[in-house]
Amino acid sequence: MNDIGRSRLQVGVDVPWVTSWSGEALAGVAPCATVGGGLAVRQGERPGFGRPQYSRNHMRRQRESVARMLCPMCGAPTATGDRWLQTARRVAAGALRARGFGDMLPADLRDDRVLVDAGAIAPCHLRCAKRAAAYCPHLQAHTSGELIAFPPAWTILPLMVKATPAHLIGPVSRAVPVVAFLQLCGVTEEHDAGWRSHAVEAGFSAR
Repeated sequence: MNDIGRSRLQVGVDVPWVTSWSGEALAGVAPCATVGGGLAVRQGERPGFGRPQYSRNHMRRQRESVARMLCPMCGAPTATGDRWLQTARRVAAGALRARGFGDMLPADLRDDRVLVDAGAIAPCHLRCAKRAAAYCPHLQAHTSGELIAFPPAWTILPLMVKATPAHLIGPVSRAVPVVAFLQLCGVTEEHDAGWRSHAVEAGFSAR
């Protein structure tokens, strides 16, 4: 297997659908449907060519997986009741606001509401999550193996970067914020009355 030819590994079976490949170079910034036509980081589209970059998600496929609730393993849509995470952490909405995500969370979401912070990874089908747990060395080394059910409600937080004029299309003279990835947080029905003290323990000042 070389860096430019088609791999024998099958996308969505041997390699997660969301994974970036060495044949998919970054390609600047442009409007993208995954963020409602806003500016986002672009990347080449050649899944299956070169070597899989297991530690790197493809820019557009990652955003699409979160925006459309597509399984990051196989790329097919997931349904309520069949959405599972291998890695996630529970955090109060107020703690995320204390970390600077206040403008991205819904204003009517109470500070003590418990969220399931999935990071930049959309939930998998149960069958895909079990397959990943069985064959992925990274998951075996860094997770307990216990699957986490994803709630039926969620909110999406855009993760922004600064794009320089050289990466932008059109007459732009200064750096502008653009979307790189989308962060996903499931919204539970639980509340954490002690979220302020937990945020302070984690090193963030809570209002």
